[in-house]
Amino acid sequence: MRETEGESTAATAQVTPSLDLIFDLLSNRRRRYALYYLSNQPDGVATLEDVTNGVVDHQERLSESTGETATTVEPDSEQRGQIQMELQHTHLPKLEDAGILEHDQRSETVRYWTQPSLEEWLEHAHHKESH
Repeated sequence: MRETEGESTAATAQVTPSLDLIFDLLSNRRRRYALYYLSNQPDGVATLEDVTNGVVDHQERLSESTGETATTVEPDSEQRGQIQMELQHTHLPKLEDAGILEHDQRSETVRYWTQPSLEEWLEHAHHKESH
């Protein structure tokens, strides 16, 4: 694991999650897709809408690579709203409880706290899922 010294644009989580917790967090594709998106943000901060769009975009890319039809690829506004609701009420709170991120519901912003153990498995999952 690496120690962060000096100024960093991304904040690091203070607690190392257990391997069981990491695998539990990564077991849901929407949580993984949200983490893929957040881990690519330079400062680890995004709006709920941006995270939702990131999840939808990732789903679309994976659907295209597997050859699914366009009707199952492009979610309508109702489906997009459902994804955002799931993120807001299920997935982000679970990640927040684990100390992986902070979700400010008033401003609808999310701050991702990098965690080296999680990052390692997240990167591996992303590589496997993208190929």
